Amino acid sequence: MASAAETVCRVMVFARAPTPGEVKTRLIPALGEAGAAALHRRLVTHTLGAAADALIGPVELWCTPDTGDPFFFDCERRLRVSLHAQGQGDLGSRMRRAFESALARAPRAILVGSDIPALSAQYLRDADRALVRGDEIVIGPAEDGGYALIGLSRCDPELFRDIPWGGPEVLSKTRRRATALSWRLSELPALWDVDRPEDLERLPEDLRAR
Repeated sequence: MASAAETVCRVMVFARAPTPGEVKTRLIPALGEAGAAALHRRLVTHTLGAAADALIGPVELWCTPDTGDPFFFDCERRLRVSLHAQGQGDLGSRMRRAFESALARAPRAILVGSDIPALSAQYLRDADRALVRGDEIVIGPAEDGGYALIGLSRCDPELFRDIPWGGPEVLSKTRRRATALSWRLSELPALWDVDRPEDLERLPEDLRAR
């Protein structure tokens, strides 16, 4: 009989410590340093809540620059997530390490960013369902040409190597890499993230400053 660890998905949330002036910097003109950091904390909490509500497996908070920020300890205590350090390197290197770690402990893993207001538990369940039915990769596209979610049942360094992170070609290059690896790919509906002041108008009420 398979153990519980062998039959569930690992849900990994990537997040930066909410240091004023170092997170959501493009929102500082609209919100100020403290306001941008406060929004970042609300978004991380929202993402972790959606991950927990999905009920597809353990939730891991992958932190940068390390796990030592009091906010991360608070998330660990209140939301019962495990803390992990992203480590050094570009985003691709950090994502690869996270997937290698998760897939050594579970048959599939999903990674999401922490600035996606529309992320829901159902969206995560849909991603997990794609992996359960046999797809090696599932992507939740972002409106800016990147992706808000990526799930894998296997990991290959080539998927993350030399990708222009933050640019408009992330999604298209990742699709081509998956095709070159002969992996079955599923895509979910596109989501939007909060990067620029104009994005603030789309925030749902529960994520606005109170």
